[in-house]
Amino acid sequence: MTAKTTNEAKESQPPRFFETDTEKVFQQLGKDGLIKCLKKMLLIRNFEVRAEAAYQQGKIGGFFHSYIGQEAIQTSAIELLGPKNWFATTYRCHAMALLLGVTPNEIMAELYGKASGNAKGRGGSMHLYSDRMLGGFGIVGGQIPVATGAAFRTKYLQIKDELAICFLGEGAVPQGSFHESLNLASLWNLPCVYVVENNQWGMGTHVSRAIANSNHFISDAAKAYDMKYYRLNGMDFFNCYGGFKEAFHHVLTSSRPVLIECLSERFKGHSVSDPGLYRTKEELKACMERDPIILMKDALEKKNFLTEETFKAFDKEAKEVAIESMKFADESPWPDPITLEEEVFAP
Repeated sequence: MTAKTTNEAKESQPPRFFETDTEKVFQQLGKDGLIKCLKKMLLIRNFEVRAEAAYQQGKIGGFFHSYIGQEAIQTSAIELLGPKNWFATTYRCHAMALLLGVTPNEIMAELYGKASGNAKGRGGSMHLYSDRMLGGFGIVGGQIPVATGAAFRTKYLQIKDELAICFLGEGAVPQGSFHESLNLASLWNLPCVYVVENNQWGMGTHVSRAIANSNHFISDAAKAYDMKYYRLNGMDFFNCYGGFKEAFHHVLTSSRPVLIECLSERFKGHSVSDPGLYRTKEELKACMERDPIILMKDALEKKNFLTEETFKAFDKEAKEVAIESMKFADESPWPDPITLEEEVFAP
C-alpha cells in the first residue's frame, strides 16, 4: 500500500470518542494512583524495549510482538478491574502478564525459553498465563470464544461481581469466532467485555482494506448484536479509564456484554521481523507524537503531580528492572528434556 493510498484511506469520518471528565479521573485515582499507573506503563515500555533487544541478539526465538504505543489501554482497564476477573488476549501479551502480577523475571525467562519461565520455557513470547489470565493466544481470534466461555461460567455459577474481558486486534474482527461469540454473548446475556485494540494495521493491511464499513469503526458491529458499545482514544489513559469505568459498571449491573473499540497505533511493526514499510517515516512520527506515556506525563506535570526529574527517575527504575530480568533469564537453566511430557494433557 502506498503512502498516498494510506492517507486517502484514513480520511474517513473523525471518531467521536467517549466523553470523559478528566478531572474526575484525577479525583478518583489521586496522585498516588496516577503515579502508580504511569510507572506500570513505563515498566511495560522498558520491558518491551529490552526484550526486543534480546530478540535481536538471538536470545529469544520464535515470534515477538511489541505492545509499545498501546500501554494506556490495558493499564487503565486492569487498574479498574483488578486481577480477580477473567482475562484473555492476543499473542501481544507481555503487558497483560506484567499488569496481572507476573514478574518481569518470570516473563523474560519464558521469552528466553528457560525452565524458570512462566510456562517453564514451553510457551515463549505468545503464550503467557496467570491465575486469571487465560493466555496469550497465537491463533488470531482464538481467545474470543474462550473469554466468552469464561463469561458463561460466571453467569452459570451466578457470580455477580465478576466478568470476563477479551482483548483482540482489529485484524480478528472478520473472523467467524468474533461474530459467533458476540451473537451468543448477546443471546445469553453474558457478562463479557470485548475490547478491540484497533491499532490500524493487521500485520501490513490497513483497517480500511480489511473492514467493510464506510467509517471503518469496528464498534459499529455491536449494533448487529444489540450490544452497547464505546469508542475510546487508546492513546489517552484518562479517556480509556473513564470509558472502561462506565462500560464495566454497565456489564456488572446488567449482565449484558459490551463492545469497546480503542483507537490507537502501535509504534513498532506487527512483529520484530516486520520493517513496517507500509507506513512512511512522517506517518510514524506523527502517531508517536501522541505517545500515551508522554501524554500522561504532561497531564501529571500540569497538575504538579510530577516533575521532569521524577519522571526520569521512574523511567530509570523501570529500565533497571528490565535489565535485571535479562540477567535473570541469562543465568536461568534450560529445561531438562526429560520433563518435556510432564503436565501435557493431550497428545
